[in-house]
Amino acid sequence: MSTSPKVRVLVIDDSALMRKLIPGILARDPEIEVVGTAMDGNFGLKKIEELKPDVVTLDLEMPRMDGLETLRQITRNYRLPVVVVSAHSVNGATATFKALSLGAFDFVPKPFDAAVAHMEGIADQLVGKVKAAAKAGAPKPRTSLAENVRPQKPVRRPYRRADKVIAIGISTGGPNALQYLLSQLPGDFGGAIIVVQHMPEGFTDLFAQRLNECCAIEVKEARSGDMLLAGRALICPGNRHMRVRRMPLGEVVVLGDDEKINGHRPSVDVMYQSVAQELGGKSIALLMTGMGEDGAEGLGEVKAAGGLTVAQDEHSCVVFGMPKAAIERGHAMRVVPLDALPNLLIRHCAEVQAEKAAVGD
Repeated sequence: MSTSPKVRVLVIDDSALMRKLIPGILARDPEIEVVGTAMDGNFGLKKIEELKPDVVTLDLEMPRMDGLETLRQITRNYRLPVVVVSAHSVNGATATFKALSLGAFDFVPKPFDAAVAHMEGIADQLVGKVKAAAKAGAPKPRTSLAENVRPQKPVRRPYRRADKVIAIGISTGGPNALQYLLSQLPGDFGGAIIVVQHMPEGFTDLFAQRLNECCAIEVKEARSGDMLLAGRALICPGNRHMRVRRMPLGEVVVLGDDEKINGHRPSVDVMYQSVAQELGGKSIALLMTGMGEDGAEGLGEVKAAGGLTVAQDEHSCVVFGMPKAAIERGHAMRVVPLDALPNLLIRHCAEVQAEKAAVGD
């Protein structure tokens, strides 16, 4: 029997139903104790002072003090990890990405119908993320970007096959880390990028749009048949698997609805396995911040096929689970902090271009 103290959780939500359902889900886990609930941000901050929770779950759409302002005060004054319980809508997704940029640990989307039966669908996610948030502790400083900076995109982006294909697997902490990484790449970047980010269906299209607005490269949600082109990043849609296929005119992505792999769809391992089989030494597999072990074995397959394998370092990860699993198995050839990743990718693509130019001469 474990002697570890339970994770103390405060639930802040303006819905009386959610203040009943969320504690009920969390209380089933013997390692979690719900110490209180609050109906809005003002009450929530008072309850934090009184109850000293380890983790807060937070609704963003509340009267009086809304969720975003509540989050600002929690991260600034109390340094507590926050798991957002987000509305499954465009407005809800927009607020969720803002919350992640303000320091929220992660989010779980509310079902469209928040009845008891439908809440069961997010129960494992909610419990897992609350426990991971407690383990991670106080929010880490995020690599910041200037607000409202519009990148200089190429006036005309030429159709060009990529010199390298960079396959990125990422989960918790991913939205901010990806925004930083992709925003540092130039518009004439010579590589094509494919991304599996663990994110629910309905959120990835808006996520890709937000990234496209702040990046010089093109970023879009992937569709089956999209080509891997230089200067383009394709984000795998939520609840789909993404693979690459080599075709006569170039490489394309193919989306699938086959079974979850180790609980994940999309799965980083599925993407990496196809990259290893189809691209071999033309690939760079990059495994970044995230919970669990998805991608660790696939990274090893890319390495065996001749690709370069890179893991984000512990200090710059929000959660070190995925990179750590790959590093411990000896599958990561390089371990690199987030702020050094853009130059690594730029340099490797430039080296390929230089080799091609030398051959051409």
